[in-house]
Amino acid sequence: MRLRILVGTLLLVLGLCVYALAVMAAAARLLPDQWAVEAVFYAVTGVAWIPPAARLVRWMQRARPFRPPALE
Repeated sequence: MRLRILVGTLLLVLGLCVYALAVMAAAARLLPDQWAVEAVFYAVTGVAWIPPAARLVRWMQRARPFRPPALE
């Protein structure tokens, strides 16, 4: 269904925005002011969102393809 794809797309965009804000807030509070530590932190958290996003995309792909009604 197209609704599943719409919902999944909205969840993906909203989830990534929330995730990015949470990562930035955590980095500002928890990390020391060292570029190497920050680089490793952002590299790890920059890849950590991929498995949940891939799972959501797989869920979206299970939707039946849209077929317009047949004209008689």
